[in-house]
Amino acid sequence: MSAYSPSASLPFMPMPGQPGPAYPLLFRSETEIPPFFVQYRWWEDEAATVFWAFDPLEIQRVIRFGLYSNASLPRSILQNRDPHTIREILVSLVSPDELAFVDSLSPLQKVEEILRRCRDNRAPLVPWSWVPTQRDRDMNPLRIAEAIDAESQVQFTRISFERLVRYSLTLKEPAVEWFLQQHTALYIHLIHFLQMFPEELPRYLEVEQHLRSRSPFAHRAVHQCLRDLRQAVPGRSSSPAFEFVAGPIQQLFLSFPPSLKDALKVLSVLGARFERTYIHAREMNWTKPFAVDFSFLEDLTASMSADDFAKTITTGDQSCFSGLTQKSFVEPDAVIKRLLVTWELMSMAVWECCTGLPELIEYIEELAQALYNRHDYHAFAAILSGLFRYNTSFLKIHGNTAIPSPVLPQLAGLMDPAENFVAYRQEFQQRPGIPFLFPHIREYQQHGPPALHQLFQRLQTSNLESNLH
Repeated sequence: MSAYSPSASLPFMPMPGQPGPAYPLLFRSETEIPPFFVQYRWWEDEAATVFWAFDPLEIQRVIRFGLYSNASLPRSILQNRDPHTIREILVSLVSPDELAFVDSLSPLQKVEEILRRCRDNRAPLVPWSWVPTQRDRDMNPLRIAEAIDAESQVQFTRISFERLVRYSLTLKEPAVEWFLQQHTALYIHLIHFLQMFPEELPRYLEVEQHLRSRSPFAHRAVHQCLRDLRQAVPGRSSSPAFEFVAGPIQQLFLSFPPSLKDALKVLSVLGARFERTYIHAREMNWTKPFAVDFSFLEDLTASMSADDFAKTITTGDQSCFSGLTQKSFVEPDAVIKRLLVTWELMSMAVWECCTGLPELIEYIEELAQALYNRHDYHAFAAILSGLFRYNTSFLKIHGNTAIPSPVLPQLAGLMDPAENFVAYRQEFQQRPGIPFLFPHIREYQQHGPPALHQLFQRLQTSNLESNLH
């Protein structure tokens, strides 16, 4: 039986001059990220340098992420730049049919338009909308916990990646403050509800249990509410609740060479990954650290040429495929599983690079062509898959048909999945090399061992003879 009674006093006293009670502040933004101390915040100094440079893309990215404590920095520098330079920066941000609009603006108006177009335009912040009601009596505690967690996720999606980066580096971020306030609002909603309906306390004790593996912010609100209503609930984690995303970002800056130009390129790519991981996810993982690996981008930008990078990839693929046997297809082993996983990771890495840094697309297409020339169909297909995923968002409408923007038209047909990639399989028969595994796996599933015999016979005639069994 609950130890709480409606008449029990609560530790909320009216504040002087306030009409109602005051509630404890459950969240402080400065304590929700790991401690972050650096002697030299090089990114702030370099931001000012970029605003005096002549690379519009770099200027756009610096404004977008805003890694400086002085919010007026870009405006004050850009207003002192040559009017022609300001025009060129703005022209790089607009479509050709907007040039007349650009020329109608004064230099100061052009600066304001640059700032407006470079800053993120995420949907406005919204108040916390889930509230406990008597209708919840028809819901079991798990469904209530899921509804609370879903509302917390909605609130999280209102914080852009750029703002979370700023916050992770200890810069003030109002969107984060709002997010935390809304979870205090959840606490207040629950206090009022459970004071009115104390018989609901056992149900919310179960809700608290289900929330332990969900939003740490929502869990803290429910947990503290129950404690303040004198319910016996176990202690909770004292770890900073934003650690899952702030920790990796902080480590990135602690380990990254001091180059704002390179750091912002990495962040632009990670921004695409952040959207896919959290904004478009049906359910969030609030504890798994945000992945900040950018090895594909690093290798791509460090390569001397597309062919040079293709040679490196092919050499690595030859080594990875060296352990592939016919038995790998019959009973999928670690070799084939790893190859399939790394294929998907490369495809997604290409999509992230195209999304975050569209200026790299032409170079990535050159890389795909170079891999094809080297008969590395494994990596070629992964690269082409990533390009196709990106280009599919940009459809051309002709009558009743939708056509994605073309990707290497002379080669894209090889990766048409129709009839189990018949075009690729015909190509592989004529020009064997490092195989694109998915069609061969499907062919084995449909036709059995003879398909594998044909595959490995072709491999024996290729330049992989000494590497594949």
